[in-house]
Amino acid sequence: MVLSQQLAPQLPPLRRYARALTGSQKSGDAYVAATIQAILDDRTLFDLGLPTRVALYKVFHSIWSTSTVEPAIPDQPMEAMAQTRLAQLPAMHRQALLLTTIESFTVEDVARIFGTEVADVHALVSQARDEIHAQTRARVLVIEDEALIALDLTDMLTRLGHNVVAVADTAGTAIEAAQRHRPDIVLADIQLADGSNGIDAVNSILSEIKLPVIFITAYPERLLTGEKPEPTWLIPKPFRRETVAAAVSQALFFHPAREVA
Repeated sequence: MVLSQQLAPQLPPLRRYARALTGSQKSGDAYVAATIQAILDDRTLFDLGLPTRVALYKVFHSIWSTSTVEPAIPDQPMEAMAQTRLAQLPAMHRQALLLTTIESFTVEDVARIFGTEVADVHALVSQARDEIHAQTRARVLVIEDEALIALDLTDMLTRLGHNVVAVADTAGTAIEAAQRHRPDIVLADIQLADGSNGIDAVNSILSEIKLPVIFITAYPERLLTGEKPEPTWLIPKPFRRETVAAAVSQALFFHPAREVA
């Protein structure tokens, strides 16, 4: 199989990772484009001795660490906030956490990507979790029509110190709950109880409230289309609790949350 065919299925998750890392679709995509261009210019950068995905992310990491590609100038207040907050956080801690949770790499793979020791990656992830847990708590709206999943998410978020202000199982109740509670963050499924659409609900909510949204869905391909805008935060079902916890905490880095009373 030629290299381009090997890389093609890896690009959507790499773009997701880049957006999560930079807080901006435009900036994240610029780093992905720079990564692909670097591989085209010098095939030796791509380590054929590693699994394809690990080798690709290793090149991306080298571009992220050393490239002169400038992040896109944020055109939204939330992106500007993200860049300010991210500048105050250790980049390696954030990358290690994203790679082991959102991207589901093993610590051994992350060590290969970073070119460091496994123990160093364990330390980075542990420190990142401590930093994240110290972040501001948030008011959360959960849009989910499966009762057991909604209960699981509510329990997890409460244990993390967040306040789940409402659980909605239809687009209509989600919009009403958002108007009533003014949440800081939304966790949303796509297909809802009455056949309504979580994407439509989120778009309506975002027209009135600027806040981060994490989609948790069995149909991620419906959102990773290459068209704009795409969600920065997207978790496929079935999900791991630690993946959702990391995504919520990371998303709050990009948006100021009100203190929970």
